[in-house]
Amino acid sequence: MTARTRADLATASRIVVKVGSSSISGESSWRIPVIVEALAAAHARGAEVVLVSSGAIASGLPFLRLEARPTDLATQQAAAAVGQNILLYRYQESLRPFDIVAGQVLLTTGDLENPTSRSNARRAMERLLGLRTLPIVNENDTVATQEIRFGDNDRLGALVAQLIEADALILLSDIESLYTKPPTDPDAEPIDIVAPHADLTGLEFGSTVVNSVGTGGAATKVSAARLAAASGIGVLVTSADLVDQALAGAEIGTWFEPATS
Repeated sequence: MTARTRADLATASRIVVKVGSSSISGESSWRIPVIVEALAAAHARGAEVVLVSSGAIASGLPFLRLEARPTDLATQQAAAAVGQNILLYRYQESLRPFDIVAGQVLLTTGDLENPTSRSNARRAMERLLGLRTLPIVNENDTVATQEIRFGDNDRLGALVAQLIEADALILLSDIESLYTKPPTDPDAEPIDIVAPHADLTGLEFGSTVVNSVGTGGAATKVSAARLAAASGIGVLVTSADLVDQALAGAEIGTWFEPATS
């Protein structure tokens, strides 16, 4: 049943959780076991959980002796090919104590726009969930081109939530909630709830930013959250450090109310 409020996350049957590169890569890789523990707790109560995880390119950089995220597509693809293996290994090692098996799913926009491949992707995801695995989804950076890239995994998270008709989507960020202005602005105020047709004109979410390990930002999260909410999926935007509280239905973060048909 669709999560209508944050509290419903504690009992939601099917949840998509998205985490970005900056939260789990490099010096932040310690968060992987923390996130996995929270996901395992939801899994243990019977929930079906899908993790949409960035971080393949960032995870591959040190193994290729690259100090920063490459700007050319070919090197990004090479880093992703190396890093995807490393990333999944880290997740599987963290899942091992909970006796949960990870299932890797790599997608491009073309996969979800083509009816046949979309149907195939949905069937595979449904079977993975039915077998009680933890599907870990990422953009297929190794074969994607500039024209078919999702651009950021916030949007991918929303599209996956739509694909499997999830009850809720949790977008994990570096900050606890969205703000009316950049958090560094003294006039910035946290946003508690966003109604389905709320007018967000005048709010300064900022443009998409590219940091040393990934792409994203508040603006992409707002766009993705509204996309999912318009489809009737409740969305929570909060900090990766609060993932356990988020899945427990705590009153944290920014909640995007799902539209009703």
